[in-house]
Amino acid sequence: MKHVEREGVTLALTRRDGTGRPVLIVPGVMADAVGWQPVVDALDVAGPVYVLNRRGRAPSGALGPGYTLRTEIDDVVHVLDAIVAAEGAERGVDLFGWSLGGLVSLESAARRAGVVHSLTLYEPVVAPFGREVLDALRRATAAGDLDRVVEIVNRDVSGFSAEYVARLRRSDAWEVLRPLAAPLARELTALDEHPADLREVSGLTCPVTLLLGAENEDVPPYGDVFARIAEALPGARTVVMPGQGHLAHVQDPAELARHIGRALDRADRRDLDACPS
Repeated sequence: MKHVEREGVTLALTRRDGTGRPVLIVPGVMADAVGWQPVVDALDVAGPVYVLNRRGRAPSGALGPGYTLRTEIDDVVHVLDAIVAAEGAERGVDLFGWSLGGLVSLESAARRAGVVHSLTLYEPVVAPFGREVLDALRRATAAGDLDRVVEIVNRDVSGFSAEYVARLRRSDAWEVLRPLAAPLARELTALDEHPADLREVSGLTCPVTLLLGAENEDVPPYGDVFARIAEALPGARTVVMPGQGHLAHVQDPAELARHIGRALDRADRRDLDACPS
């Protein structure tokens, strides 16, 4: 399965072949399936691994009119149902989400509790997040200045240094990031306007693992938001990844894949422990 359709919008996926319980990876902003392929390549699981190209990035369709974060959640719920239909309902799906994709995955898991076998979230975000840069992002997007959008998200949201952004601008990655920046203003506006009620997800019964880069522990903008989500999920297991920040999928994909694999192994061991001997 390489794509599904929802209300006239194509949602494209990549799929690594396998046999067993499928994994679905939901990236956040400024990312697509291509950027997550190194993690997929390093992930030691037997089942198929899907990565969703969220709407707003090729080859999926546009964000569309009336776009909200609920649109994204409905997309992931639809994709989960399609994967179950394609791969076998008895297996369920191991769901992973990063950043904005983490919040989308969290709320999707709450709506498909009977489908999601385990949930792993890497530094999910929730409003308020990036609110102070929304006007600047909208102006840059309206002017077609995607270079400025990439600069804003790296400097004023993620907090990277001017030197880091200058190096990034000189690298091949800059041209990859420019088209991914096109939907960013609307995505962060949708996040800011989304009425997330973390109490609604506190009752998840599937195994939940929260991954945090050690560089962001108790450090805004990611660490403080992470603490709020961890508090709302008292049954979750928190894992701090030494030497990592918010971009382990780029900077150390093999290490991130190991942490994801360990989370899935723990979920499988819980299944075995629950079986009568």
